[in-house]
Amino acid sequence: MTMPQSKPLFSWDDVDALPDLQRVRFVLDHLPDQDIIAALSGMRGRNDFPVRAMWNALVAGIVLQHPTAATLLREMRRSPALLELCGFEALPRQSAPVAQIRRNPDTGRMERTEKPQPMRSPVPNAWAFSRFMANVVQLELRQKMISNLVPRLHRELMKVLPDYGRFLGADGKAIRSHSSGRTLKGKNRTSDPDADRGVHAHRGVSKRTGKPWERIMSWFGYKVHLSGDTLYEIPVSFSVEKASVSERTVLMRDLAALMRDEPTMAERRDEFSADRGYDQEELKRMLWDAHDIRPLIDVRMLWRADWDALPTQPSEHLMRPLDPSKADNVLHTEQGHVSCRCPATGTMRPMAFHGLDARRDALKHLCPAAAYDLKCEGGAACCANAGADPNKMGPTRRISLKQANRRIFPPTPHGTRAWKKGYAKSALSKPASGLRSAARRANRRNPRPGRPEQAKKRRR
Repeated sequence: MTMPQSKPLFSWDDVDALPDLQRVRFVLDHLPDQDIIAALSGMRGRNDFPVRAMWNALVAGIVLQHPTAATLLREMRRSPALLELCGFEALPRQSAPVAQIRRNPDTGRMERTEKPQPMRSPVPNAWAFSRFMANVVQLELRQKMISNLVPRLHRELMKVLPDYGRFLGADGKAIRSHSSGRTLKGKNRTSDPDADRGVHAHRGVSKRTGKPWERIMSWFGYKVHLSGDTLYEIPVSFSVEKASVSERTVLMRDLAALMRDEPTMAERRDEFSADRGYDQEELKRMLWDAHDIRPLIDVRMLWRADWDALPTQPSEHLMRPLDPSKADNVLHTEQGHVSCRCPATGTMRPMAFHGLDARRDALKHLCPAAAYDLKCEGGAACCANAGADPNKMGPTRRISLKQANRRIFPPTPHGTRAWKKGYAKSALSKPASGLRSAARRANRRNPRPGRPEQAKKRRR
């Protein structure tokens, strides 16, 4: 029997399927920008174009993903429907004639005449639009009115969506500057002094050869740090920093501010997912100890000292003793997978994870032979060394979260069913949904601003 799938209350697929003008109208109708319009009206000098129309055009350029204001103005000249949607006149207009005082050559007297003006385009020119954008920037720097829209929209969403803010995630996006990053002649600065150079390294292990690989990306500019709800793909906080600022440092600061300023969301939080770039013991400890959020973050491979001792089979993993201070047959990988070695045959078996012991604040792992009803030749010797009853659950190991490395042993271990289910929401394993794909749609890759890509020359 085929069960019909229930459609979510909010889905970005419904928004993406709309035509471009309907998506612009959807944003303009639901954006609480009355205070911004009033403030911009008090800052302007000339009144050639309405403030509401200029603000709507700026919002439309963001929705339609125009990289520059020039491309937006060109589309407005081609599309009368977009002009009317923003609030401009669709037809050219005749400006008022200019009064002049001139001498009449026939009578010799000074007479007042009116000089007619040429037809004006309904689309603002680049100078008028750049001046309006400068006012918007000054308004944000002085009163933070635009960034204050985010918490206001959060509160409205939390009234409609009861599980909004429960599943959180983070992602970053590199933003290249117009500047090349070179120091100007005679000056100890670049043409963009607020930007700097960032480096992003991708590391891993080849599944075919088992050898480590590394790919480094460098850019000059900034980085957008985005945190959002992975279920509804809606950002909850964002910040723009220099390219060299660490993602983990910014995330810890933004999460602390979000939980402090949004008490309702702080009560709903459940789990936080991110890629291995955010893997840090201090961050995972802060999420669980300070905010009671389960960190579902992939683990970086940092055991570089053991790369030379990699096994010949790429499927095997590096393992270290769980308690190096004593001889023990329990080992673990860098991802927190705990296994035991049979003292009789040397066979490695993964131990059964039995959940988090809240009373002892420790991760509980059971003997695989007792948990899965397996035959183990060294079970009696293993139980004797651990002082356990072989007829019951066998040797049980508890990993205390207070003493263990929280980067390797979080409250929800890597690879468990709960970890895979929560980590899939971040779209790191399923690119079709989740915050990461939403961030990629919002921060779609464009050519370098101000420097169009050059076509490759073909050899004749």
